[in-house]
Amino acid sequence: MKILAVLYSGGKSALAEPRLLSTVENKLGMASWLKSLGHEYIVTDDKEGPNSVFQKELPDADVLITTPFHPAYLTGDLIRQKASKLKLALTAGVGSDHVDLNAANEKKIMVAEVTGSNVTSVAEHVVMDMLNLVRNFVPAHEMAKRGDWDVSAIARNAFDLEGKVIGTLGAGRIGRLVLQRVKPFDPKELLYYDYNPMPADIANALGARHVPDLKEFLGQCDVVTVNAPLHEGTRGLINSELLQHFKKGAWIVNTARGAICDRIAIKEALESGQINGYAGDVWDVQPAPKDHPWRTMQNPLGGGNAMTPHYSGTTLDAQKRYADGTKDILERWFKGEAQEPANVIVEDGQYATRSCGYNSNYRIGCH
Repeated sequence: MKILAVLYSGGKSALAEPRLLSTVENKLGMASWLKSLGHEYIVTDDKEGPNSVFQKELPDADVLITTPFHPAYLTGDLIRQKASKLKLALTAGVGSDHVDLNAANEKKIMVAEVTGSNVTSVAEHVVMDMLNLVRNFVPAHEMAKRGDWDVSAIARNAFDLEGKVIGTLGAGRIGRLVLQRVKPFDPKELLYYDYNPMPADIANALGARHVPDLKEFLGQCDVVTVNAPLHEGTRGLINSELLQHFKKGAWIVNTARGAICDRIAIKEALESGQINGYAGDVWDVQPAPKDHPWRTMQNPLGGGNAMTPHYSGTTLDAQKRYADGTKDILERWFKGEAQEPANVIVEDGQYATRSCGYNSNYRIGCH
């Protein structure tokens, strides 16, 4: 059986640190195991274009493994025209929007991911980004590196998280963990927007109020964290029109998927001062091109940008969790055993029921 994995190149870092499991050098820690079972295991980071290793090997692959951090985009055309033997598309991590799920259903390809493997890592990153933006940390750090010292230039746009209205757009596992982690900062109020309310006991424990109207929700929040899946209903959701409904000067943190936000609309809103800051680690194209506007955009005071490469869900702790989960999914699949329901996105030509369930990382609608 041929298993094709598209991972990212870790270079010297991966050679020095074997716990960087999701690199081509360390192969999710599964090379010896798969070889012992008699499987062919091809690992590459070459994924762009028809002459890439990804596309050349895809026609004979039974299993495709990829990550959200260096995704191999399994489009409808590739599924219909090249993936003739593919039976399982597996995300080593969370998020399967790089797979055309409708086409996968047509071909009865199972799509699975390691649900829950990144929730703690991402939630911690969200809180870090909130503090970076609200406290105006990045310009202050850059000033210190330059050798300058102008406290007023930083303090004029630095605030406390205490007393702010904080809201999550999407109230699955990550959104809930974010609210749980910011509650000790004593915010004025915790809000959430989702198509379906959280269970009452969870909402009460968090002290979170459901706002069922999206525009009303955005208009109340000082800080908005985006924790929603990317699908037809959320792609480009935060556009120029919707940004006008944010509270002026709000901060946005997006660690979900970059394509939920319109890249030009975000840039213009930040540069006009409609929003005061935008942070996150997800981009609408990954790796992001060097001239991507989110790399350099700033608010009128010269800050408000805390973007990073996509790494929030791939800490060394998270890599261990999703590598173990990937191995478990493969073991079950090899043996013909049922998968953990929370890990299945589509199966036997149908969307799995978990796609709308509360056990998913994100809730706001279905895949």
